Amino acid sequence: MNAPRVRLVFQQPALPKYRVPFFRELARRPGIDLCICHARRPNLPNAPADGFVARYVPDRPVQVGGITLYWHAPQWQYAAPPTDVLVLTWDVHFLSLVPALLRARANGVPTILWGHGYSKQDAGWRRAAREGAARLATALVFYNRTVAERFIEAGWDPQRIHVAPNSLDQAPIQSARRQWLARSQELAAFASAHQLCPGPVLLFVARLDRERRVDLLLRAVAGLAADHPHLRAVIIGTGPQMSALKSLAASLGIAGRLTFTGAVYDEQNLAPWFLSSTLMCFPSNMGLSLLHAFGYGLPVVTTGNLNAHGPEIEALRPGENGLFYRDGDAADLEATLRRALADRDLLQRMSREAHRTATELYSIERMADGMEGAVRYCLMQAGRKRRSVPALMIRDGKDPKMV
Repeated sequence: MNAPRVRLVFQQPALPKYRVPFFRELARRPGIDLCICHARRPNLPNAPADGFVARYVPDRPVQVGGITLYWHAPQWQYAAPPTDVLVLTWDVHFLSLVPALLRARANGVPTILWGHGYSKQDAGWRRAAREGAARLATALVFYNRTVAERFIEAGWDPQRIHVAPNSLDQAPIQSARRQWLARSQELAAFASAHQLCPGPVLLFVARLDRERRVDLLLRAVAGLAADHPHLRAVIIGTGPQMSALKSLAASLGIAGRLTFTGAVYDEQNLAPWFLSSTLMCFPSNMGLSLLHAFGYGLPVVTTGNLNAHGPEIEALRPGENGLFYRDGDAADLEATLRRALADRDLLQRMSREAHRTATELYSIERMADGMEGAVRYCLMQAGRKRRSVPALMIRDGKDPKMV
């Protein structure tokens, strides 16, 4: 007789394209029946489900003293059998979060809170609310090990703490990389046509928001120009800072050294820009772009203020696959870039390690391993009260608790 399958439900604020490979990989795991219930967020278009079941359920915004809160019905709806494990967005802006956790506890449904575990603009009330919700959950899943270890050091039960390292699907990146490297003459022609050779080339790829401090990159380029007559910077993306950055480039006298491409989304079109670049320079507020650059073997220079980044910054190891500069200091950014550009051996070592980091240490499979370990822990906690044991709970293999 087959063991019952795990009915695993995720509640999410949206279903962005970059999350689809993770859910698809999790749905492939033996013994899992996966359902994603998601709402919608501005500037984060929902993608179609691929290999798993997804339901769009809009949430209801509520304004409270200038703060937008949300009620998302699936949090409450699925906090009861037949759900076996419920994964909730760890965001206290959801008014439905704590009621759902209490309902799930009353109904014997184990819960996982999945999220950062911190806020870039943390406040006492927000931290207290976040940790209060966490105490009601069965397990916590973090995007990186650093924050998970902070919780353990603060006295949280290590058995409840799990890490699913936030990762980017490398399959399309590696496919595009291989195809362009196999067409070396075409790649060289691309670089020549866009004045990227002999270089060096500094690359930035992301939305042009104030928080990313691309102005510091432009000031560094102006300082490096005398020592690097063929230096160019490529800015891929669009956003509210575009006009201001072009004006700054003109005032610094470096407009001829910059290429503003606008937004580019297709991986095949992005690949030659990455492969023709020397370094990714991302002054602040970096997220999955780090692993995107690493996937092409492109070392990254960014601020050493870790609180200014997303959790993916944990993947950057200074001197191994990238470098940090002093936060907000254009002169130090210039000096850091100059040091890297002057050391070809360092660039080559960092390039090799960047590629290894993205393809071996931060894969979608490892991310799914971390989440699966948390699900198995939840089933173990609930198993004593159940007559039947879901298949995932008794699956052979090592429990990837903290990968």
